[in-house]
Amino acid sequence: MTQLNFDIGAGQSLAFTPSQLVIAGWTGRDAAAIEHHIEELAALGVPRPSAVPLYYRAAHRQLTQDAQIEVLGDASSGEVEPVLLRTQGQWWLTVGSDHTDRAAEAYAVDVSKHMCAKPLARTAWRWDEVASRADALQMQSQIFEDDRWVLYQQGTLAQIRPLISLIAGLPADAPVQDGLVLFCGTFGALPDAQSRGVRPAARMRLQLSDPAAARQIAHEYQSHVLPRVA
Repeated sequence: MTQLNFDIGAGQSLAFTPSQLVIAGWTGRDAAAIEHHIEELAALGVPRPSAVPLYYRAAHRQLTQDAQIEVLGDASSGEVEPVLLRTQGQWWLTVGSDHTDRAAEAYAVDVSKHMCAKPLARTAWRWDEVASRADALQMQSQIFEDDRWVLYQQGTLAQIRPLISLIAGLPADAPVQDGLVLFCGTFGALPDAQSRGVRPAARMRLQLSDPAAARQIAHEYQSHVLPRVA
C-alpha cells in the first residue's frame, strides 16, 4: 500500500494513504489556450479529447515522492500541476507532475497515464487556507536541457479552471472521499529555440508559490531511462 507523508508546517506532518487517482485534463479557462495545448499535443500525434475537461483514471500506486523515477525509453516528459488530496475530511494542496509517456500518448492518452510514475512534493497546504486567493497562486516548472535549467512552464492558477469546479465535475465513479488524489491540469510548455513545446526531459523542477504568505512548495526529480527491447 502506498504511503505518502507531507510537511504541513508548524512542525507537523500529514500521513496520507491514497486509494484513487484521477487526472483532470484540458482544464484551462481560456478556450484559445486550451485549443493551443490541444494543437501542441496534436503535433506529437495525440488525438483530440472527447470532452473538456476530461477525467482520466490512473493507478494510485503510481504516486511517488521519490527523487528518481524509472521510465521506459526516452520519450517521456512531465507537466507541473496543482494536486488536491482528500483526507481527514478536508482538502489539501500540493504540487506534482503528470509524467507521461509521449509515444503511448500518441495512440491512447488514457494508456499513457498508466505508463509513468506521478511525482509529488513532500509539502502540502490546507486548501481552506488558500482557497480565497487560489487564482493568485503561481506555478512553474523547469527542465534541465543543454546542461542548464530552462524555464518550461509558468503561470498562475487563474489560467486553470477553479479547482473547486473540477471537484464538482468529478464523475460519479470517482467519489469524493478520503484517499482521493486529483491532478488539476497544467499550462502549455514554453517553446525552445527550435519551436518545440512539449518535449522529453530527464530532470524536472516543480514549484507552487503563495506570494501572499511568502511560501512555496518545490520538488525536483530525475527520470532514469530503461532500455526498450523487442
